Amino acid sequence: MEMNQYLAMFIEESKDHLQSLNENLLKLENKSDDIEVVQVIFRSAHTLKGMSATMGYQDIASLTHEMENVLDLVRNNKLAMNGGIFDALFKSTDYLEIMVQDIIDGGTGKADVSSVVVVLQSIVSGDYKKQAGNERNNSSIGQEMELDEFQYSILEQSLDTGFSVYYIKVSIRDDCVLKAARAYMVFDVLERHGEVVKSSPSVQEIEQERFDKHFTVYYLSKQDEKEINQLIVNVSEIDTAEIVSLDKETLSQIIKKDYDSPDLNQPVILANQEVAATTTQSPTTKAAPATMNRTIRVDIERLDVLMNLFSELLIDRVRLEVLGEEIKRNDLSETIEHMSRVSSDLQNIVLKLRMVPVESVFNRFPRMIRDLAKSLDKKVDLVLSGEDTELDRTVIDEIGDPLVHLLRNSLDHGIESTADRIKAGKNETGTINLRAFHSGNHVFIEIEDDGRGINRDKVLQIAIKNNIVSPERAQTLTDEEIYRFLFAPGFSTADKISDISGRGVGLDVVTTRISTLGGHVNIESKPGLGTKFSVQLPLTLSIIGAMLIRVSEEKYAIPLSSIVETAIIEKSRIRKVHGKMMIDFRNTVIPVIALDDLLNCTRNEEEVKNEHEIVIVRKGDKLAALIVDELIGQQEIVLKTLGKYLTDLFAISGATILGDGQVALILDTNAMIK
Repeated sequence: MEMNQYLAMFIEESKDHLQSLNENLLKLENKSDDIEVVQVIFRSAHTLKGMSATMGYQDIASLTHEMENVLDLVRNNKLAMNGGIFDALFKSTDYLEIMVQDIIDGGTGKADVSSVVVVLQSIVSGDYKKQAGNERNNSSIGQEMELDEFQYSILEQSLDTGFSVYYIKVSIRDDCVLKAARAYMVFDVLERHGEVVKSSPSVQEIEQERFDKHFTVYYLSKQDEKEINQLIVNVSEIDTAEIVSLDKETLSQIIKKDYDSPDLNQPVILANQEVAATTTQSPTTKAAPATMNRTIRVDIERLDVLMNLFSELLIDRVRLEVLGEEIKRNDLSETIEHMSRVSSDLQNIVLKLRMVPVESVFNRFPRMIRDLAKSLDKKVDLVLSGEDTELDRTVIDEIGDPLVHLLRNSLDHGIESTADRIKAGKNETGTINLRAFHSGNHVFIEIEDDGRGINRDKVLQIAIKNNIVSPERAQTLTDEEIYRFLFAPGFSTADKISDISGRGVGLDVVTTRISTLGGHVNIESKPGLGTKFSVQLPLTLSIIGAMLIRVSEEKYAIPLSSIVETAIIEKSRIRKVHGKMMIDFRNTVIPVIALDDLLNCTRNEEEVKNEHEIVIVRKGDKLAALIVDELIGQQEIVLKTLGKYLTDLFAISGATILGDGQVALILDTNAMIK
């Protein structure tokens, strides 16, 4: 039987079963005596075993078979679930996802699953505790260092921004008495010239001198190998420093190798896993009755082609409308009007086809939070709401990593330890709310914790120390302006680095990625009560409503989502304050931007009037007035990129083709206000 024709079906079905495994294992962990949930997990493992055996993926089949044996004992009340069994089943699910991903990437789906198979077999035989003890005794502190996908993404993004990535192995002399002190000195000198992303053993183990005479790190810097080597060997009692420069290809091989055989005794946190997990629901959410949906899977590339074809149709529709107004024939006008109505309906359907619930992104986080909270020894509830809120697939694909950074920041920096929460009179279990909702033409995603909040004074001190702001200017800053320093590259408030955070790499990636999507992030925080990150995103990136304007002889488009209102003002109302044009607008003073000067357009002197047409635009809570020569009107426009040759143009985010065939540039009002 030819299996290639069934491969796509196998992959999609496997993803569904992996999602079910993670979702129901988390549900079972909260209520370990729920046999119905055990039955669902057993059926998912059994089905996955049969599918993989049929397709010839024996490693997947053998691992799911061992999972079945454990689950069979549980569902027949012959085995009680405990933390060790949950860890083994979660680890097995991680292996399954790794092997399925290998198949997606064109591999054979093979992996060395012997370590987890041994544990599952020992659970069935009742010898689990003894086996687990042997595993711990045989573990080596100096084992090969692993990268999770979160750390890998940091290294990969750093390569794109001009940093070099190094793997460094530092050896301390045999006669060194204070190994931890020497290691600290090495970390200190490295942190002055770059960022340590990962160390093995961990920073905590090194501080406690729980390591042999060497340790290894993944390191980011703009220094070359010779300079870094000299920095390290200058520390007394350091024997050697082996430095290997890594490129993207080498990094991808490292992460693949590390995921082929992860250590069972360490939690695996897959930052980009496409699996779902059950978590606490918001109080207003009720379980919907099960319904049979009639659906069909469609390749995303086909939807992209459909969107591009419709975009061309929309451009031609607008051109026909312009021609119809010029010719002025009733039958032609009626036909164009009917075509406009039909194409508008078609536009709504095409856009809805590309819309995906944020649930597909949110579902990866409960498992991540569970593993992360366990490694930090914290108790945390993740509450999801608004999972049915829809976003364009393009936005969905890009928003995952920024949300990972924000959630990890909330859990590590926001939520206090159990002892600190009890001391502060709080519930020992912290809460992180992850919610999504529509507002106008935007979707808002909020991450809110009930932790310690942001230390305003500490952030300001670090900003002054790092020369981000002058002491004089610091006295006039608002709380929100101070909190935004957290998004500055290299900014960190952590007292010491760890494998979770404290390297100044993370939140700057959030703003960069979200800005490329046309969104932005706001921060609100109250000391002792918690912090809220609010991410604003556009509904779609393909077709938007815009206001067409004319500046001199050129036409431009301003997205309607950025516009507050339009108006006509007398020239005499414009005042100059410290050389800047300002106007009074609804009991506040806002800056005025003359677009002809900003865009270097030649002004026709005959058009100088006593009145100005203006467009009031907003970025967050900041407003500005743009002076234009003419407000042409609203229109649906298709976003087009400017290509690889026209990059980094100030205040220009793209272009569109108008009904008369002209090209109009789309203005980036956020850049103007900034």
